[in-house]
Amino acid sequence: MAPALLVLALASCGQPEQAGPIVADAARGEQVFAQLCSSCHKAGPRARNAFGPQLNGVIGRRAGSVEGYAYSPAMRQADFAWDQARLQAYLAAPSDAVPGTKMYFWGLSDRQKVADLLAYLETTDDR
Repeated sequence: MAPALLVLALASCGQPEQAGPIVADAARGEQVFAQLCSSCHKAGPRARNAFGPQLNGVIGRRAGSVEGYAYSPAMRQADFAWDQARLQAYLAAPSDAVPGTKMYFWGLSDRQKVADLLAYLETTDDR
């Protein structure tokens, strides 16, 4: 299935249960990224580390592993790879998901926006 039409069940994002699956849209996710993430993170062609690490290929990547980025000790010691469920939990409450993270973000609990954002991140190159 194309990433833009990825269907996700996002039960862990703090929203009441919604009827049926959410159909994610990478184009909407790119807009969410631009609004909420791009001041600290970069993704896509020529992405580089900024205030936060670049996010190309984040899904499937080991936490705290982007070359050249100064992670918090908590993130460097995190022993997992980013998958849909971990990213959903992290986006909902970063400091709950990885206590000691230096990511200061109030959280994103809108299930549709999270699904769209993850669909967009699936389209970014791992370079």
